[in-house]
Amino acid sequence: MTRPDPLEALLRAAARGAVSRRDFVRRGAALGLGLPALGALVAACGERKPAGAADESLGELEPELAIYNWSDYVAEDTITNFEKEFGVRVRYDTYESNEELLARMGTGTARYDLIMPTNYAVAVLASQGALAPLKRRYIPNFTNLAPTFLNPVFDPDNTYSVAYQWGTTGFAYRADKIPGTLDSWGIFLDGAHRGRMTQMDDMRDALGAWLRYRGKSLNSVDPSELALARSDALAARRNLRAYISAQVKGELVSGEVWVAQLWNGDTAQAQAEQPAIRYVLPREGCAIWTDSMVVPRGAAHPRAAHEFINYVLRPGVGAAISNATGYGSPNQAALAQMRRPLPFPTAEEFQRLEYERDLGDATALWQQIWAELKSS
Repeated sequence: MTRPDPLEALLRAAARGAVSRRDFVRRGAALGLGLPALGALVAACGERKPAGAADESLGELEPELAIYNWSDYVAEDTITNFEKEFGVRVRYDTYESNEELLARMGTGTARYDLIMPTNYAVAVLASQGALAPLKRRYIPNFTNLAPTFLNPVFDPDNTYSVAYQWGTTGFAYRADKIPGTLDSWGIFLDGAHRGRMTQMDDMRDALGAWLRYRGKSLNSVDPSELALARSDALAARRNLRAYISAQVKGELVSGEVWVAQLWNGDTAQAQAEQPAIRYVLPREGCAIWTDSMVVPRGAAHPRAAHEFINYVLRPGVGAAISNATGYGSPNQAALAQMRRPLPFPTAEEFQRLEYERDLGDATALWQQIWAELKSS
């Protein structure tokens, strides 16, 4: 795969008026250009937009950017290439669940310019007034997104969000440890594998699986349906080694864990080390999700955040991220550059897939059940 030339990208941005003279000089210097060359390029490109034009509303590109993202969720050089091209220093922190993200943002002390919540968490943050509307003029690569990921139910018109990665939450298992074909959440009720199974350390994923097992929506707020899910979850809890999320990949590879509720992309990462690992989209159904890029309201570096969003939407960058993570890319233009592009779900699969939504007032009941499960 040929990586886009940073200087060429900078020149294209200057030609369409998407970068100011000051930004052009600073970023050109970061690429190693001397002052004479910079002066000549500035004179050649000019600035096509008059002072006070719309793209100046976010001001100059800031020298810093603070990102809060899921772990193992970029390519090895995604951040360093952005830093080199744009002359921006990135602080990059990670989390393991939407609940961790929401709790961190809810303290009011988190200072991030870009975060990657999952569908329902976008809706929660938006309802709290915690997100800044995106300025589409800074994201020309938005047109690379597949129609499937435009105007999502959790953010109509993409007011606050741009799709980053997508996937499903089924389960993985070691085919060399458990013979036959597995296809149901009921495997976690099988005491024969006690101590060799894990579920996600995530309230929505863990309880949602048991709602789907009983043919209910994973967004249920019905107390009787949740009571049944609680009963199944408690029965399964006796067989679990732990509630654990991304870190379980290593235990699957080593053989300490034989069955793990897991995202399809993390399963693909584990399969690269242990071919005996299989991924299951359960017959009862499971969650499909989109993680999105959003800018918190009051972000200190909003221009840099928008530049990073647009950078991720380049075909080559998006393909490299999905090649590294194993997850699906919502970037339609990136598919041709991916080693193993994840096809969008078929019509039959969509019948078994469901997006998680904000639970509203029922969140308290879910949290009560989850606390009981975690302490049992």
